Amino acid sequence: MARSWEDGDNLADRALYSLIKMIGLLVRRISRKHSTSIAYGIGDFVYTILKTRRQLVEKNLALTFPEKTQAEIDSIARQIYRNQAENMIEVLRLPMIKTAEDASRLLDLDARTIFAKTIDQKKGVVLVSAHFGNWELLAYCSGLLTQPVTIVVKPLKNRAIDKQINAWRTMRGNRIVYDWKALREGLRTLRNGGFLTLLGDQSDNGGSFFTEFLGRRTTVFLGPAYLALKAGVPLFVAMCIRSDGGRYRVEIEEIDLTGLGTSKTDAEELARRYTKTIERYIYRYPEEWLWLHNRWKRTEPFTP
Repeated sequence: MARSWEDGDNLADRALYSLIKMIGLLVRRISRKHSTSIAYGIGDFVYTILKTRRQLVEKNLALTFPEKTQAEIDSIARQIYRNQAENMIEVLRLPMIKTAEDASRLLDLDARTIFAKTIDQKKGVVLVSAHFGNWELLAYCSGLLTQPVTIVVKPLKNRAIDKQINAWRTMRGNRIVYDWKALREGLRTLRNGGFLTLLGDQSDNGGSFFTEFLGRRTTVFLGPAYLALKAGVPLFVAMCIRSDGGRYRVEIEEIDLTGLGTSKTDAEELARRYTKTIERYIYRYPEEWLWLHNRWKRTEPFTP
């Protein structure tokens, strides 16, 4: 893809962008089975040799699962690195997924419960997921299997990679909105009957709402809750889980909005509800979550 480098792109950014392009060309020319083997090799290399954030990952696992032995923690941690490497490889293979039939070979998604509450009633929907399974594949394939979705994303620091990934995200009809535009564009999408997807497991660096997440108090982003309540639409949690044969299955749960209005307190309560749902999946499938992220970097201020 021809492009001119923007001011501020440094040599390391250029090298990384070129490397990712080369790996993408490679993995799109081999079978998925072979690309998975490459991903596992990369994951093992990062875990064993580079040890990138390994101490952080194993510390957070040990704090979350105090009943597990060190050997069990190590085994989960190694698989986390393999899964994240496979996620990266699968993102590079997104251009190969061209039709709903292609998507259905990778993703087992039954969206009838969502349709009954949205399309059938001419209403939009907020779909909350997490950095769990392959969240990029979930959004991409969901757009082919249901209807095009609007994805709220954070920009990557490497602008060339950000531009390329956004091109892949939107090549089959999905649309992306950067997080700073999520309020205005999100409400517009929902009021027009659209599907809005957000990741609900992130820390809110500028937020003041703290709640329990995996046994520790931390900030929780209120965006999905606020948008669903403000637009008066249902909210579902959709989690993408690896299954046999290189496929994924999607489990969908509607979050109860009973008794909630549109106040900040109501948004906080809704955020607690979907956070507990996300948390339950992480406890059940810890190897699927992105533990490399420093999720608990913000702690609640002490009040005497």
